[in-house]
Amino acid sequence: MVQPSYEEVSNIHQNSFHWAETQKDGKTPSFSTRANDPYTYQAGFNNCLASEAIPGTLPQGQNSPRQVRFGLYAEQLTGSAFVAPRPNHKAAWVYRMRPAVSHKGFTDASELNRDYESCFLPLNPNVHVSPTQLAWLPFDIPTSGDTDFTQGLKTIAGAGDPSLREGLATHMFLCNKSMDRKAFVNLDGEMLIVPQQGRLDIQSEFGWLYVQPGEICVIPRGIRFSVNLPDGPTRGYILEIWGSSFELPELGPLGGFGLANARDFLFPSAYYEIDSSPNYEIVYKVGGKFFKSYQDHTPYDVVAWSGNYVPYKYDLTKFVNVGSISVDHIDPSIFCVLTAKSRDPTAPLADFLIFSPRWDVASNTYRPPYYHRNVASELMGLIYGDYGGRSDAFQPGGVSFETGMTPHGVAYEEFKAASDAPPPEMQISKGAIAFMFESCRAFTVAEYGWTSDKLHFHDHTMWDDLVNNFTSHLDEVKRLTNGNWEHGVNVARAN
Repeated sequence: MVQPSYEEVSNIHQNSFHWAETQKDGKTPSFSTRANDPYTYQAGFNNCLASEAIPGTLPQGQNSPRQVRFGLYAEQLTGSAFVAPRPNHKAAWVYRMRPAVSHKGFTDASELNRDYESCFLPLNPNVHVSPTQLAWLPFDIPTSGDTDFTQGLKTIAGAGDPSLREGLATHMFLCNKSMDRKAFVNLDGEMLIVPQQGRLDIQSEFGWLYVQPGEICVIPRGIRFSVNLPDGPTRGYILEIWGSSFELPELGPLGGFGLANARDFLFPSAYYEIDSSPNYEIVYKVGGKFFKSYQDHTPYDVVAWSGNYVPYKYDLTKFVNVGSISVDHIDPSIFCVLTAKSRDPTAPLADFLIFSPRWDVASNTYRPPYYHRNVASELMGLIYGDYGGRSDAFQPGGVSFETGMTPHGVAYEEFKAASDAPPPEMQISKGAIAFMFESCRAFTVAEYGWTSDKLHFHDHTMWDDLVNNFTSHLDEVKRLTNGNWEHGVNVARAN
């Protein structure tokens, strides 16, 4: 199969979006489900939802009656401690033909994927530490052989270890084959999936999710799902977190609405299969290790369900951008779609931020990103379009990374142009969506990322032209300091 060019893919993706047409004449983008999405959904982040493929299946007034209608089994999934506070309690009841306990045992499946990494402690010889800004050109999608989602997980960087119940990993997925009679379940943590090329038709125990470039989905820990590829070869990004769950960031002085609104998160409707053919493969990941199990029935036999521990998706084009139109630019926290708490009450384990089309009115503010050293590790990706201000060849499907406190900022030419230009009124990220995986944890780089031929180290010579503008003003400084220009600060303090 011939892989389309980045330009062709970008055009295909953009033309399929409601906003791509409406933004041409400045109208508000459509907030409906995309026209080519075949499924119906329920809405509302963290709501307690209920869905029945057959009306009247859900028990009334209790969760686990002595007899469930149609002879179904009641099975509970809990994503939090039983005694977690109500706002943090995650659970769901599913009513199915056979419970998940019906399987044929587990066998080692480490041969399935050698490019996945989960232990990012520096003692692990398979991870690497670098203070240098790193970047990767777009990763190649396999064009020969069969590679499904489980085989196509390629780890770039991360922090911690799943056995510590706090940490995260960032991956690419590069696959060319649907998961036929095969499901995947991550017992370590949640996965935030960001398709970049090709649509994902995801079947889960709770129903179907149709996820396109410009959308994301989250699969909670312990839920089985299969990734099908209606467009063939597919590429995307994953943020996997351990010991925490994604939630909406607090809005503070923004008030009740803005950023990602709760109503725009969509949840599947119940859908069941009747399939008792043998050898349905389930791939488990636990402690960063892969195992497999077989069963003589489909895992997608749930007729009804209720609860708030459910996969979901979100259309990034519905994000409500906010910003300053008077003085300085606000910190990039205003671009946060989802966040995950850490044990540090002052810093999240992970933030998922996007940089999407928006207007910027800057008054007397310096417009490009200011020179910066940040405590967070930052890993960026580009879904489609162009994203300026990067020194590397930042392309859709590529990656850019800097660890915490690594200095970064634009070249002198861009600094000079932005400093001299009149206050801009401009559209930012027109026709593009970039994103950032950000964490307070220090990342190490996995072996796959470190040895990839797509890796290139940041060219530090881009800053060689940063001139010392101060010395061109020495005459003025002498006048202001009575000739003591070499120690002007000390003189000022003495006076």
